[in-house]
Amino acid sequence: MLLALLLCYGGFAALCLSMDRHHVDLLGRKPSARRRRNMRLGGWLLLALSLWAAVSATDWGLGLVEWFAVLMSSALLLVLLLPYRPRLALSLAAMGLLASPVCAVLS
Repeated sequence: MLLALLLCYGGFAALCLSMDRHHVDLLGRKPSARRRRNMRLGGWLLLALSLWAAVSATDWGLGLVEWFAVLMSSALLLVLLLPYRPRLALSLAAMGLLASPVCAVLS
């Protein structure tokens, strides 16, 4: 479930960075159209991978319930961090994506 949480948070962070306003707030410049498209695609891909991680850890019945719980908690964490600690939100996403291969190997 930790792998699904890390992937969900990274996916939501990528979707957040695909928006002009958040990209400027976090990185200081407007994204190009190609970068916006790549961030959006990467975000959705990470969310799909998190679904796979949640379902492969258990079966479909419990995996979907755990995935929805992970979706809500990671989105809530990102929404609460963005207004007050935007750099921390970005750092957590980067550290989570770096730690996710380790979690995948260990689980």
